[in-house]
Amino acid sequence: MMANYARVVRRSVAITAAVAAVMVAISAGVSGGKGALGALIGAAVVAVFFGISVLVVGRAAKVNPQVMMAAAMVSYIVKFIGLAIVMVALSKSTAFSPRLLGLTAIVLVLTWCVAQVIISMKLKVLYVEPEPSGKR
Repeated sequence: MMANYARVVRRSVAITAAVAAVMVAISAGVSGGKGALGALIGAAVVAVFFGISVLVVGRAAKVNPQVMMAAAMVSYIVKFIGLAIVMVALSKSTAFSPRLLGLTAIVLVLTWCVAQVIISMKLKVLYVEPEPSGKR
């Protein structure tokens, strides 16, 4: 189970990083240095928040697989509230483009979620782990 989770996370990170690079380039083209900085901050915020989720769910799965879903839900709620607080706090800054930060964050969150769904759907995961062939 952890091997499949790690595979999904690795592929989702790669896809999201590629989209982040594109968003930074687009933001730099649209709004110059402030746009690029806003996009970089947005990408960093998304990376930190999804990194927290990966760590929490990964640790919960190692301790008890049944607790994994509860840990995922609690981390989701905490991340959602935390992300809202961070975005409101950063929205008043003039050092970077808050709009491009927000746009980048939205695009990367959607990219991460879609990548995880598509990759998970393509994996062939056993729903029941078979017993070893010599034991009964």
